[in-house]
Amino acid sequence: MSQAISDSIRAAMRPSAAALEPYDPAFTPSRINLSANENTYGMPDDVRAKVNEALCAVSANRYPQPLSDELRAELAAWHGVAPSQVIVGNGGDELLFNLFLAFGGQGHVLANVPPTFTVYRLYAELVETQVVDVPRDSDTFAIDVDALVEAARTASLVIVTSPNNPTGDLFSVEDARRLCQACPGIVLLDEAYMEFAPEGSSAAPLLGEFENLAVLHTLSKAFCLAGARIGYLLCSPSISGALAAVRQPYSVNVYSQAAALAAVRGRASFEPTIQKIREERERLAQGLGQLASRGVRVWPSEANFMLVRVPDAARVRRRLRDEFSILVRDFSSAPGLEGCLRITVGTPEENDAVLDALSTLVGEER
Repeated sequence: MSQAISDSIRAAMRPSAAALEPYDPAFTPSRINLSANENTYGMPDDVRAKVNEALCAVSANRYPQPLSDELRAELAAWHGVAPSQVIVGNGGDELLFNLFLAFGGQGHVLANVPPTFTVYRLYAELVETQVVDVPRDSDTFAIDVDALVEAARTASLVIVTSPNNPTGDLFSVEDARRLCQACPGIVLLDEAYMEFAPEGSSAAPLLGEFENLAVLHTLSKAFCLAGARIGYLLCSPSISGALAAVRQPYSVNVYSQAAALAAVRGRASFEPTIQKIREERERLAQGLGQLASRGVRVWPSEANFMLVRVPDAARVRRRLRDEFSILVRDFSSAPGLEGCLRITVGTPEENDAVLDALSTLVGEER
């Protein structure tokens, strides 16, 4: 539950912050939580054992490595870049915020492609960055790449999520190249869900070509570390240095660094689960597609979630929660996403439960 801000305290806030409300993910304890795009399968047993061992060995009386050097080196080796091209943050959100601290502010412009992750606009407005929206197609959610390239020519920041949250579609590597060529500022490809997409979909191979490209990854989704809050950016040493200059000291704690290092070293053990999520994504899409005659529409996704339009979506979401103890994310009041719910791809049992519940609720007389 979000906390209210009194009028007197709001009056003391900086204007760009006073316009905001505390973040509320609308979480309710539920039997099945398919609202946050987490890996609901949990960590593989062998990796869990290594994580537990690493946590037990942590010396909590000492400050963490300021730049997570050991983890940074492991991530660099994984992705085939130099450690100076990696910066680790307290979740991807910290890195996004630091990106706006370093490259945003008055006189700077963000080129944005809604509907997408709303935190981009939130952080931009918080540090008084002008936002120029290049809206996606209202039916397919495809990006008007020519219009975005044109907007990028005068932008300080361009951010594209691939696969996009909440629509699930990819942005091509060739289109990412066009953005980097056009933009005088920073082009960020947010690839938080890239592990679920086909091989060759990442823009990371372009890092050798463009100093202004940054690629964001997280261990929160595919690698079961949402609670540890570990994100990392692949970028040029110059961008890494700029973000290191504005970051809070010791922002990634010793426990998160230790758990992340063990998970990254054991990353091969996650592959069977990732593949299972891909398979379940297709099965879930097929099951939702069978409800098309009742007004249900599902968009193709390369992530670990589906965007679904259902009649009377807000009511369906409430009834899923209250009658079936299933939590999904309601986007039905968001601009461009009218009537839409986002459903995380869960285990076969979780997916069956949500399909059975929707079969009961969608199209039912009130």
